[in-house]
Amino acid sequence: MNNEMISQLQFDQIKKEVQARAIGNYSKKRISKMTASSNLQTVLDRQEETREARLILESSQHVPFMGLPRIDALTEQVKKGLVLSPADLIEYADFLRSSRMITKFFDKNQYQAPLLFAYSKHLPDLINVEELIDQKIKNNKVSDDASRNLRKVRKQLQIIEKEIQSKMLKFLRHPKNKEMIQEAIIVQKGECYTIPIKASYKNKVDGTIIDESNKGTTFFIEPTVVSKLNEHYQLLKAEEISEEYQVLAALTGAIAENEEAIDLLIETMTVLDIIFARAKFSREINGITPKINKSEHIVIKQGRHPFLPDHAVSLDVEIGKDYRGLIITGANAGGKTVVLKTVGLLTLMAMFGMQVPAKEGTELAVFDEVFVDVGDHQNLENALSTFSGHMQNIAAILKKIKRNTLVLLDEIGSGTEPNEGAALAIAIMESMYEQGALIIATTHYGEIKKFARDHEDFVPAAMAFDREALRPKYQLRVGETGESQALWIAHKMAMSMKLIQQAERYLEEKAYRTQKKEFPPKTAGINRKDNKKERQLFAKGDRIFVNEYQKEALVYEDIGEDTIAVYLEKEMIRVPRQRVRLVRSAENLYPTGYDLDSLFIDFKTRKQQRDLERGSKKAHKALVKEMRKRQEERSAKDENNK
Repeated sequence: MNNEMISQLQFDQIKKEVQARAIGNYSKKRISKMTASSNLQTVLDRQEETREARLILESSQHVPFMGLPRIDALTEQVKKGLVLSPADLIEYADFLRSSRMITKFFDKNQYQAPLLFAYSKHLPDLINVEELIDQKIKNNKVSDDASRNLRKVRKQLQIIEKEIQSKMLKFLRHPKNKEMIQEAIIVQKGECYTIPIKASYKNKVDGTIIDESNKGTTFFIEPTVVSKLNEHYQLLKAEEISEEYQVLAALTGAIAENEEAIDLLIETMTVLDIIFARAKFSREINGITPKINKSEHIVIKQGRHPFLPDHAVSLDVEIGKDYRGLIITGANAGGKTVVLKTVGLLTLMAMFGMQVPAKEGTELAVFDEVFVDVGDHQNLENALSTFSGHMQNIAAILKKIKRNTLVLLDEIGSGTEPNEGAALAIAIMESMYEQGALIIATTHYGEIKKFARDHEDFVPAAMAFDREALRPKYQLRVGETGESQALWIAHKMAMSMKLIQQAERYLEEKAYRTQKKEFPPKTAGINRKDNKKERQLFAKGDRIFVNEYQKEALVYEDIGEDTIAVYLEKEMIRVPRQRVRLVRSAENLYPTGYDLDSLFIDFKTRKQQRDLERGSKKAHKALVKEMRKRQEERSAKDENNK
C-alpha cells in the first residue's frame, strides 16, 4: 500500500500511538515498519491476539515484561564481540527472568488466551545463564565471590587502603605539619592519596606534588610515607580490573553461546510486546473486535474517528453489499471528509490488528489496496495547481486499480470549471468501478449527484444540516441528496432577499441579465467661478507645507473654498489655498481604515474620550471640573471687559 496516500488518513499517527505503548525499542522499530495486512488469516489472527491481550489487561493482571527496552542493542554488542558492563548484564538477566515468568504467566492464562500461550509455551529456558549473572554481579558491580583470585586481591586492597589512611591521618595530626596544611582532609587525586598543602610550604613537605589548585594557593602532595604503599595499591587495582574483566567476559560469553535461543526469546517477547501495545491503545479508544471479511463488505455501526472526542457524532454506513459506490453531498464543513477518513482509517486499523471505536455488529473488509485522494495537492516546486495535484494522484491510482480495492475520493473534480470537472469525475469513477473498485466520494456538483441517483450500483448520501441553528448535524443519511446550503446560509447572514431570490431564479432558469447599464459620467473635481480651472481638493489627513508659516501641517477640512482648515502646532487655523502645497497624501501615510480624527486630538483628550465612552466616573468628574474651570475663566474675562 502507498504510505503517502495512507498518511492522508492519519494512519501513521495511529501507529505512533501504538509505538508509544510498546516497552522495547526493538518493538517500536518493528511497529513503524509494520503495515496493514491484506491477508485475511493474518488479520483474523491479529484481531484475536489483540482481543486476548485486551482480556488480560482488563483482568488487572500484570504482564511481567522486564529488560525489554535495550535488549536488541545489548545483543548486538554481544554479537560484535564486545564485553557487557555489570549494569548491562543485570538488564540481560532481567530479560531472561522475564521470559521465564512470561511462560508461567501464559500457562496460567492458557484457556483465556490460547494464541498468546502458543507463543510462550516453546520459549527456551536459560535459567542457568540468568543465575550465573545473578551470582557474579551484585549491586551493579562484579561480586567479591565472582572468582577466588578477585576475592584475594580485594582483601589485599582493603588492608593497604587502611594502612594508607592510617599514615595519612598520622601526618595530618602531627603538630609540626599543622601550619603547612591548607585543610585537614585527605583528597584522592586520580589514583593517589594527597593532602592539601599551602603554596608557601610546597617545598618543605617530603613528598610528590600531584596537583595544584586553579589559583595556585594550594598544592596536593602525596607524602613519601605512603608512596610505596600507593604504588602497591595501584598494582593491585590493575589486577582487580583484569579479574573483573575476565568475569564480565565469561558472562558475556555465556550469553553468546546461547545466541540462537536468545534470538528466539527476543523475537517472541517483541511480538508479545507489540500485541499488548495494540491492546493498550484499543482499550483507550474503547474499541471492539469487528467482524472481518474478504468480500468487500463494510458495515460500520456508530463508528467514531479515534482522534475525535467521545461526544462527536457517530457514523453509521454500509457499502459493498447492495451497492459499490457511495457519493456523499452536503454543506461545507458538514463532515463529508470525516466520513471518508473514518471509513478508511477504521479499515486500516482492523487490517493492522487493532480494535476499532464502534459498536458490536461492525464488519470491515480486508482489501488488497486502499487508495486515498484527500486534501490539497498543490505543489509550488513542481508547478502543480490543486487540480493538477489531484489529477496526478488519481492518474497513479487508476494504473493500480483492481478488484478488492477501496478508493476514497474527496471533492472529486473540484478545482476546475464545474461542468468539465463533473464530467471528468464521473468518467474517473466509472473507470474505477468497471475495474472492480469499491468507491466512496464526496462532491458539491449536481451532475455527480444525478449520476449517483441514476447508476444502479451507486447510491447518494447526504450530511444532515440544521437549517434553524444554521449548523451541520454531522449525520450521514444514505439515500438522500444534500445541498451545499449556500442560499440558506446567505439568507441567515442577512443578505438581501431580493438578491437571494434572483440567485434561486438563476439556479432554475439560468437566464442571467446581460444588458449593459448606462452610468452618468462622474466629475473628477469641483469647478469654481468660471469652471475653466479645476481646483485641487485636499483630503483629511493630507500633509501640506504652509508657506506663510514655513512649516508642515495636516489638512482637517477642504470643501473647495478659498481657505482650508489645517491643524498646525496643536491649533486649528484656516490658511489660503494658494499658499500651501501637498507634501504627501493621507492614503500614502496611513493604512486603510485608520481613524484620521485621532490625528487632531492629543493623547490626553483621546484617552478621556475612551474613558467616557466606557462609563468611567473618574473621567466624568474630570470633565465636569474642566467645564467649571472654563466657565469661571469666561466669567472672569467678561468681568474684566466691563
